[in-house]
This record gives sequence, C-alpha cells and structure tokens, in this order.
Amino acid sequence: MTWPMTVEGEQWLRDELAELKTTARPNIVKEIAAAREHGDLRENAEYHAAKEQQGFIEARIRDIENKLADSQIIDITRISPTGKVVFGSTVTLSDCETDETVRYKIVGEDEADLKFGKISVMSPIARAIIGRSQGDTAMVLTPAGDREYIVDEIEHI
Repeated sequence: MTWPMTVEGEQWLRDELAELKTTARPNIVKEIAAAREHGDLRENAEYHAAKEQQGFIEARIRDIENKLADSQIIDITRISPTGKVVFGSTVTLSDCETDETVRYKIVGEDEADLKFGKISVMSPIARAIIGRSQGDTAMVLTPAGDREYIVDEIEHI
C-alpha cells in the first residue's frame, strides 16, 4: 500500500535518515565499544543501554526506509488548483459557531504536527473537508461534539 506524503515530508524523513546513518549510528557504535572496555558485559548497564539505543536507531532507519519506499510524493505546487480541497492543500476554515478561523495544511500521517498547522489526511477535520470547495460547509465530528466549518480559502502552496 502506498502512503501519500508531501515534498516537505519526504525531505524531513530523508534528513532524519541521513542524520541517523551518518551521526547517530556511528556514535552508538563508539558508545558500545567504550562500554565493552568496562569489563563484564552481563553487569554492564552502559553496554546494555547502548545496545538498546542501537536497536531503536536501527528500527527507526528501517521504518523510514520502508516509508520512503512505500510513499507517493505529492507536490501540491505542481497540481493545478481545481477549487477543491485535496491532499497537500492549505485550507483556511471558519468555525460557524465562534467565527474563529484556523489554517491547516493537509499532510501524510507522519508529517502531521498541529503546532505547525499540519493535520493528517486521516484526521476528522481533513476527512470532512476533502473534496469541498470554497464557501462549502463541513460538519466535523469531534469528542467535544459536532463542529461546523466553512471553507474560506484553499491554497496550493
């Protein structure tokens, strides 16, 4: 199964992968070697901690490599705007009840970060607005109750 990912998300994963392979992996190998010099490995907490960290690093490397291999990179700037909310769009929404506005970019699962206004394509808000046009309303089912939003603006940035 392929997973959608933005160009920025792909670059972020490639940067993390490079850091893990060029910095974290060699550093943990050095830590393991240094811990081995401290004697009996059965009772060497530094050695066991370093080996555990090595396992985490190797698992993350495999995870990133698999995600990159199974992803479909979507460059929203190369897609002609259709007036509809699609994966990669940046959307400004108005809450019908409070008139508050929010702005989100719809991204892949691994890229979602609400602090930066990036929501997963699988989130309730994204699922409610995908396919909508400017001026359309969308009902979003939230744990706090239903919220209705108006799609104010759709950007391909």
